Amino acid sequence: MAALKYAGLEDTDSEEELPPGWEECTTKDGWVYYANHLEEKTQWEHPKSGKRKRVAGGLPYGWEQETDENGQVYFVDHINKRTTYLDPRLAFTVEDNPVKPTTRQKYDGNSTAMEILQGRDLSGKVVVVTGANSGIGFETAKSLALHGAHVILACRNVSRGNDAVQRILVEWHKAKVEAMTLDLASLQSVQHFAEAFKSKNVPLHILICNAAVFGVPWCLTEDGLESTFQVNHLGHFYLVQLLEDVLLRSSPARVVVVSSESHRFTEIKDSSGKLDFSLLSPSKKEYWAMLAYNRSKLCNILFSNELNRRLSPHGVTSNSVHPGNMMYSSIHRNWWVYTLLFTLARPFTKSM
Repeated sequence: MAALKYAGLEDTDSEEELPPGWEECTTKDGWVYYANHLEEKTQWEHPKSGKRKRVAGGLPYGWEQETDENGQVYFVDHINKRTTYLDPRLAFTVEDNPVKPTTRQKYDGNSTAMEILQGRDLSGKVVVVTGANSGIGFETAKSLALHGAHVILACRNVSRGNDAVQRILVEWHKAKVEAMTLDLASLQSVQHFAEAFKSKNVPLHILICNAAVFGVPWCLTEDGLESTFQVNHLGHFYLVQLLEDVLLRSSPARVVVVSSESHRFTEIKDSSGKLDFSLLSPSKKEYWAMLAYNRSKLCNILFSNELNRRLSPHGVTSNSVHPGNMMYSSIHRNWWVYTLLFTLARPFTKSM
C-alpha cells in the first residue's frame, strides 16, 4: 500500500477508477491504453488493477471513426451532430484473455506486422532496420514505430528513406523514426553508419538485417567482391561486428537476419567437404544470379546460428527468419522475368 500511496494510486475508491492525471484511450484496432499526462507516458495495463482491456463490438449506431490531420483518431456522432476523441465503446470494454493461444493458432500466412505486435508497448526500445524504405523492411519499421519504438531506417538512398519516414509520421505524428545512410555494397559506408549511430549515444535493442538484392547482374562492389554476396551477407556481418559492443551493453537485445528457404538449394563446400571461398564471391564466368542469392541466404543462417551461440550467454540472441515464399516486394525489380513470375505467384503467396 505504501507503494500505491507514493504513486498516487490510493486516492480512488474503485479499482477501475483512474487516478488523477490519467486518461483511458483506444488504439485504431480497439486496444485500450492508459495515458499518464503528469509523467507524459503511456502503458497498456490499468494503473491500479494491472489489467489489459480491449473494446467489445463495433461502434454504436450513428457513430463513425475518423482520423484528423495529426493522425489522431476521433469519433463522429452523426445523430447528435458532435465529435469527440473519446471512444464511445470504452463503456463496453472486456478484459484481455490472459490465456494466449499458441503461435501456430494465433498467426498464419495472412498475419501482418501490425497484428504480430498488437498490444505490445515498445516505448524506450531502439531498433535499426536495414533496407527499410520499402517492402518487408518498411512494414517492419512502421509496425515497430507505431508501437512506440525509436526506429532508425538504414537505407542506401537516404531520400527514399526520408520519404518512408514521412509515410510513417502521417500515420502517427509522434512516432520516433529517422533515416540514416547505409550502403551495404560499401564497407566504408557500413563503418560510417556504425560510427554515426554510436555518436548518438543510444542503446540498440533490436538490429534487423533485412536489406537484400535478388537477381542482379554480376558486378563487383568498390571492395572488389561480388555484389549479391556483399550486400546480402558480408555487409550485415560487418555491421553486426561493429555494433556488437552496443548490443551487449543494451542486453537483453536481439539480432534478426532475414534469410530464405532458398538456402536449401545450394552448397558452399568443395568436393572434399571444406568451405570453398571461390563460391561465395564467384567470377563472372561462374556467376548465376539465383545461385548467388541462395548462397548468400545460406551464409545468413550460418552467421546467425554462430552469433547466437557466442552472444546468447551474454543476453544478445540472434534468429534467422524466412519471410514467406516469393514475397511480393520490390526485390524482383532487376529483371522483368522475375517480376512476371512474382506477379503470377502473388495470389498464392503471403501478402505484405
